[in-house]
Amino acid sequence: MKKITLLLALGLFMNCNSSAQKKENKQKEDFPVTKTDAEWKAELSEMEYYVLREAGTERAFSSPLNKNYEKGVYHCAACDTPLFKSEHKFDSGTGWPSFDKEIEGNVAFSTDYEIGYARTEEHCATCGGHLGHVFNDGPKATTGKRHCINGVALNFVPEENKKDE
Repeated sequence: MKKITLLLALGLFMNCNSSAQKKENKQKEDFPVTKTDAEWKAELSEMEYYVLREAGTERAFSSPLNKNYEKGVYHCAACDTPLFKSEHKFDSGTGWPSFDKEIEGNVAFSTDYEIGYARTEEHCATCGGHLGHVFNDGPKATTGKRHCINGVALNFVPEENKKDE
């Protein structure tokens, strides 16, 4: 009887804790670009929608942007906001495009508890699209940060194609 009571108490504790964290994480934020799910689905590919709007993750080593070393800027695939510069990209060996610095003000951060512990999630600050996560295991010579970003969430704009601003 003691074992059953202990198991029930443990299960209840874990279930309550998990639900509270998820509710806190799922609060809606306001972003300058907002669209309905139907509008996003019409504009984005199935994989872009899965990553950007449902906070999914693409398969490691599946993005051609992972090994892209051209000069340019990486933009949000949903709203075209510039997010990362090529000079801040590095090969982390993880299978996802990685950067040691974002374009300040264009990336928003929140806390993600989806896998049972807190991680810092990154979003486009303009449309709220999920980009990936940031970790503290990046290059120590620069920022020490590793922005681990889904390639499908990005569009690369080569330097020679940039418009004069």
